Formats: sequence, C-alpha cells, structure tokens
Amino acid sequence: MSSVVAKTDAAGGATLHPQVLAFSSSLKLDRALLKEDLIGSLAHIAMLARQQLVPQADARAIHHGLVSLWEDAAKGTLTLPDEEDVHMAVEAELHRRIGAPSQVLHTARSRNDQVATDLRLWTREQCVRTLESIGGLVGELLQYAEAGRAVVLPAYTHRQRAQPISLAYWWASWAAGLLRDGEAFRFVLEQADTLALGVGAISGTSLATDRESVREALGFSRLTENGLDTVGDRDFALDFLYASTRLLVRLGRLSTDLIDFSSKEFGFVTLGAEIACGSSMMPHKRNPDLFELLRGKSGSAIGALTGLLATVKGLPGGYNRDLQEDRGPLLEMGVRLEECLSVLRLGLKNVRFEPEACRAALEDGSTQATDLAEALVKKGIAFRDAYQAVGRLVRSAREQNLPLAKLTVEQAAQVDPRFDAKVLTVLEPLAAAARKNSAGGTGELAIAQQLVNLAQSAAAMRARAQSVPRLDGLFSKLKENWK
Repeated sequence: MSSVVAKTDAAGGATLHPQVLAFSSSLKLDRALLKEDLIGSLAHIAMLARQQLVPQADARAIHHGLVSLWEDAAKGTLTLPDEEDVHMAVEAELHRRIGAPSQVLHTARSRNDQVATDLRLWTREQCVRTLESIGGLVGELLQYAEAGRAVVLPAYTHRQRAQPISLAYWWASWAAGLLRDGEAFRFVLEQADTLALGVGAISGTSLATDRESVREALGFSRLTENGLDTVGDRDFALDFLYASTRLLVRLGRLSTDLIDFSSKEFGFVTLGAEIACGSSMMPHKRNPDLFELLRGKSGSAIGALTGLLATVKGLPGGYNRDLQEDRGPLLEMGVRLEECLSVLRLGLKNVRFEPEACRAALEDGSTQATDLAEALVKKGIAFRDAYQAVGRLVRSAREQNLPLAKLTVEQAAQVDPRFDAKVLTVLEPLAAAARKNSAGGTGELAIAQQLVNLAQSAAAMRARAQSVPRLDGLFSKLKENWK
C-alpha cells in the first residue's frame, strides 16, 4: 500500500482511494527521471543548508540518504514505494531510511518546479546522447562516402532517373541532412538550458533561497524568468519531440532509398545475411524488414508530437495536471531515438552497393542529357536553344529504339550539326559526374570539399555535446558535499 505523502496527508485529509491513486500515478513512467530527481534534490538541500533554512544535521542526513538511493539504483537494488510519482516515491523512501530529517527536503520547492527541473535535466542529457549518436553516424557515412567516390549511380527526381552522381555524393547528402537534425537538437539544448527549480508552485517563495547557486551546481546557463510561466512551460519538450520526429523521418527516408535499391527492380544494393529477413512462405525472399521498421517508427513519433501539442493546446497559465501527459511521449521518444540510431548504424554496416549494377543504370546516356546541353553552352549556344536541340536528339534516339549513348556522331549530326564527337564524349557517366564541380555539386573537387566541411560540422557538433554537464558527473561533484 502507498504511504501517500503527497496532497491528502499534507492537507490532513483521508488517504486517496486506490483507484484514484492508480489513475493519477505517473510513477511507472517517471521512474526514468530518478537520476534527475536525486541530483536536483542534492543541489536543493545543499542550498537550503547554506542559506541556513534547514538544520545542518538534517541536511547532512538527507544528503547521505539521497546518495544511498543513487548508489542502490546503480546496483539495481532500489525498490521505490508506490507513490503518485517519482518525486513523492523518493521522499517516502528517504523518510523510511533517515526518518524525521527527510521532512525538510521539500522546503521552498513544489513538485511543479521539481518536475520542470527533472524534465529539463532529462532533455539536456538526451540531447547530448542523441548528438553523440548523430556524430558517430555521420562519421560512418563519411567513411562510406570516401570509399564510394569512384562509384556512379543515378540520382532521382520524381523517382525517375535524373542525373549521374557519385556514391560519395549520395552518402554525403544524408550526412548533410543529419547534421541539420543535429542543429535542431542543439536548439533544444539552448531551450532546456534554464533552471526551473526555486520558483515554487507558481509564484516563488518568501524564504531567502539562492537559485543562482543551484543553477551553478546543476550546470544550467540561466534561470527561468517567471514562475507562472515556468511551471506551465513545456516548449522545450515540444522542441525535443519535433527534433526527434524530424530525425526519425529522415532515417525513414534514407531507409526508403535502401529498400528500393535492394529490390530486384533496382539491384543497386545487396543486404547482408545478418539483417536480411526471410518470408514465412516464400523461401527466395530477402526482405529489408529492418529498414521498413525504421521507416515505420516515424509514424509513432509524429503521433507523440501531435499528442503533446493537443495536450497543451488551450491550457490556462500556470501548472495543470494535464501536463503529466508529457511523460509518456517524451520519455518513450528517448528510448526510440537510441534504438533507431543504433540499429541503423548496424544495418548500414551490412549494406553493400553493387558498382556494376549502379553504373548499368546510366549506360543508356539519357541521364547525361543535361551534360549534352551544357556542352553546347560551352560552344557559345544559348541554353534554351541547346536544351531544345538535345530534346530533338533524345526523341530521335527513342524513335530509332536506340540508347542515347549509342547514337553515332553521324546520327547525332543529322539531328543538329552542332553535335560533334567532342560534345558526345560527355555521355560517359563517371566523367559526367566528375565534371560537376560547382559548389554543392557531385564533381570530384566539389565532393572533396563537402566531405571536409561535413567532417568539420560533425566535429563542432560533438564538441558542443561534450561541453554539456552530464548527470553522472554532476552526481560525482554533488556527492562531495558532507563527505
């Protein structure tokens, strides 16, 4: 049975009905906030002691009790009582261990500012972990890109073959997008980097607290400005869900390329036995289930984002219990992100591109039609005129049932005498890709610069992640109080 230290006992009322407690409890979910809750309490009790708001002996007992809870949790031996939430469960277990001194821990704070602090600490930690995972993934993509610089394949618009690109360029395109997703998580870091603890239930406290010292102890950059805003603010949670959804949508899009490329219709990719799944009925199948599942995960992410948006829509100012619904989408998203990033990295290690099949998709020369037009432009012909001339050449090849690349100089000259042997050399796929050296292009020089730039951006992202205080490090420092 619950001891129910919250609300009813505090007000001198009867114990909550078990069904009401079960319905209102968030403990099952927010056990995941235990570390954050303990660290926040360690910083809070240290401040109360410094400000002489609680007896030193009580503060010392609370400190050691909180440390013992952390250490038992690390060993997997901690069992929390059945309270409304992790905050009350910690307080109840602390009371069981140290007795009366635990009653001063909640001085000058509310569960409202406590949970706001826990969630910010959790979001900050999760952003760091996600940035590190993105950085690792981008590093691997750049390695794949270096290995694929001599491989050419079609790029697609409208899922139709468009122009030749290098495989390095294809990998780099996904690295560039992932780095933008990393920027979104860096923005979330900035939004979550405010200390909520100390604003109380809604309007602060009449006690002489020192929020600044707590901010420093927990490694936040600044304090929240207004308690009424603070306790009802879940913007940082929405930002995290948005960034996460964006990232998972991108992983799904990358997965779609690999799903298509591994089909017989494309044949660009072979999936390794460790990730290719079979069929319960068709023994010949090698299915890309891993990538299909990755693509599917973005659907539930979109649902989580829209769900929390719907929860906060129309809420009045201040704290409302509706906000407890933030726990599910937020905490579950952290698990989903780690799982998806990890399994994608595993999957990509078991993907093999087939250079000959990729090149064969370019051999008819149709994807080099723009290169023909640009070759004419280099001879001083206006682009629209060159475009139309190439269009006539393409139609002529189709009428003769010939690939564009198989037309002879004589056949091309019959369509337009400006097509000569030099112009037609641009139909070679690898050379066509290598020539596109405009900034952002697939040419050899352009892609070399892109890989350098992407590597630098990834390094800057990892450096930002490494600059953020981590939970374990904060605990080690806070533990030093009252040795």
